[in-house]
Amino acid sequence: MTTPSPSTPVAAKPAATLLLLREGAQGLEVFMVVRHHEIDFASGALVFPGGKIAPGDREPLARERTSGLEDLSEEQAALRIAALREAFEECALLLARERGSRALIGPERLERLDHYRSPLDRGELGIGDMLRAENLELACESLVHFAHWVTPTMMPKRFDTHFFLASPPARQLARHDGHELVDSVWIRPADALAQAEAGQRTVIAPTRLNLQRLGYSDSVAEAVAAARAQPVVRVLPELVATEQGPRLRIPREAGYRVSEFAPGAAVSAKR
Repeated sequence: MTTPSPSTPVAAKPAATLLLLREGAQGLEVFMVVRHHEIDFASGALVFPGGKIAPGDREPLARERTSGLEDLSEEQAALRIAALREAFEECALLLARERGSRALIGPERLERLDHYRSPLDRGELGIGDMLRAENLELACESLVHFAHWVTPTMMPKRFDTHFFLASPPARQLARHDGHELVDSVWIRPADALAQAEAGQRTVIAPTRLNLQRLGYSDSVAEAVAAARAQPVVRVLPELVATEQGPRLRIPREAGYRVSEFAPGAAVSAKR
C-alpha cells in the first residue's frame, strides 16, 4: 500500500448529506444530529445527517425502485439514493411511497420498516433489497441539490460531498440512532450558528457556511426556491497565505457571500 505524500492527496470518498427542513414557530428549522465522540471524523460535532455511498446505492435494483432519477448519471443517482438511505438509517425518516401511490408513507408504515435500519447500516443488505421486499420506491424528486463540498487536499481523510434539501412528511418524526449519533435537534440556522460562536456547539466549517446560507431564507419555500436558482458550484477550499494569516479560499460564485475565511473560525449568523 502506497502512503500518500503531500503531492498525492488521499482520494475523496463520494458522500451525500441531507438538510431536512420544516416550518417552526419562528421560521425555517433544519434537523441536525450530534456525532458520537468516538467517531473518527467530526467527532462530537453538530452536523446534518449523511454518509458515504454504499455499494447497494449503485445497484440497478436500487435505481429501478427510485423515482426522480431521469437523465441523471449513475453517480448522481447513487448520491441521491445514499442521502435518503442515510436519513432512514440515522434518523428513521424515509421519503418513499408504496409503488403505484402518490403519497409518501406515514409513521405507521415507517414503524414496520424499523428493523431494516441496522442491517442496512452494517451493509448486510442493500436499500434496493428492502424496497423490493416492501413494495416501495424512493422519492428522489423530493430532493433539491443544494451544495457540493470537497475536503481540502491536505487533510488525511477526505470526502466529496453533495448536499440536498428535503422536507419530510409532517407526520414522520425524526430521531437519532443512539449509536453513531447521540443527540438530535430541530433548530433555526441562526440559533445553531449562535450556539457555535458561544462555544456551546462544535460545528465544522462547511456546516457553518451551509447553515449561514440556509439562514438567508425565512421559510422552507424560500430556501427551496433559492437553491433551485443558485447553480451548484464545486467547493474545494484552498489554503492560502494572506497578511491576516492562513485562510481558506472558496469560489465566490458558490453562493456563500464570502470567498475567504480563517480555518476553524466562527461564521457570523448575520446577513
